[in-house]
Amino acid sequence: MNSPLSYKDSGVDIDAGDALIERIKPFARKTLRNGVLAGIGGFGALFEVPKNYSEPVLVSGTDGVGTKLKLAFEWNIHNTVGIDLVAMSVNDVLVQGAEPLFFLDYFACGALDVEIASQVIEGIAKGCELSGCALIGGETAEMPGMYPKGEYDLAGFAVGVVEKSKILDGKNIKSGDVVLGLTSSGVHSNGFSLIRKLLERSSASMPKTLDGLPYKEALMAPTRLYVKPVLQALKNHPIKGLAHITGGGLIENIPRILPSGVGVQLARKKWPQTELFDWAQKTAGIDNFEMNRTFNNGIGMVVVIAQEDSAACMSTLKSLGESVYCIGEVVDLRPRGTEPATDAGVRVFID
Repeated sequence: MNSPLSYKDSGVDIDAGDALIERIKPFARKTLRNGVLAGIGGFGALFEVPKNYSEPVLVSGTDGVGTKLKLAFEWNIHNTVGIDLVAMSVNDVLVQGAEPLFFLDYFACGALDVEIASQVIEGIAKGCELSGCALIGGETAEMPGMYPKGEYDLAGFAVGVVEKSKILDGKNIKSGDVVLGLTSSGVHSNGFSLIRKLLERSSASMPKTLDGLPYKEALMAPTRLYVKPVLQALKNHPIKGLAHITGGGLIENIPRILPSGVGVQLARKKWPQTELFDWAQKTAGIDNFEMNRTFNNGIGMVVVIAQEDSAACMSTLKSLGESVYCIGEVVDLRPRGTEPATDAGVRVFID
């Protein structure tokens, strides 16, 4: 007669899952904010739309961390990717002019390692705390055979709110407006398939440090959270548009907020070139166009504002801890004529 088989015998440890929930509850409690009616532990999380909005519009965003996770596994660095996960979604919600309200995560693995999972989720909670949104739920999925030992996958989901009359859609952007750039904290969470190839190519000549940090720390630095300073700037200044610089870099993300007939002229010398991106470009052997279409290249968030309001906006952002530069201006495309075939459809021009 065959011996009894439990769920644990098949590779799913319910006790480990329960232990993880208990371990992460204190992290989640730190993120609580007004509006949370029921959070972690129930079948669904409840959140009340803030009453100070007369015409509230909900804005949602979802994202992951991508192949940056492969380096987290290889280097055993798990405390930053949770911040990445939050930042990728809340920064996207932010560019609509919305305040992030709450966040949910999905953590999937083959066999649950409570220590590693708690490091990841503590990072998620830290990202939520820094961006003022509540971590009110999520899912930990243990699926034997789906993932190699020691590996996991992450997805995140953010919901924010904006007054209908204050939705940022870029429709008022016009020629002559100023483009401000808020610096990134490194590669963020895009371009890591190429970064991993570059690490293979540089295996014998990799610099020990990049921008004053051990190179592993520099590459694993979490995506910058722009929520609190940008929300304050939105309250104080008539910002016309925001662009989160993710996959596609400056070349492909800025046009997402531009009305027809205009483009953006950027001056590369206006913001500092970091050792990290200098290493990436030289090792890859790619031109400036490809560099600015692959990576954020030092700019993680773009602000478009009228010239007369730009200095005050820069001052506010700097006072809130951001490194911000005037990196270019909005230009009328109509007089430019036909662009070279290699730049067909491009609306961002970088000197």
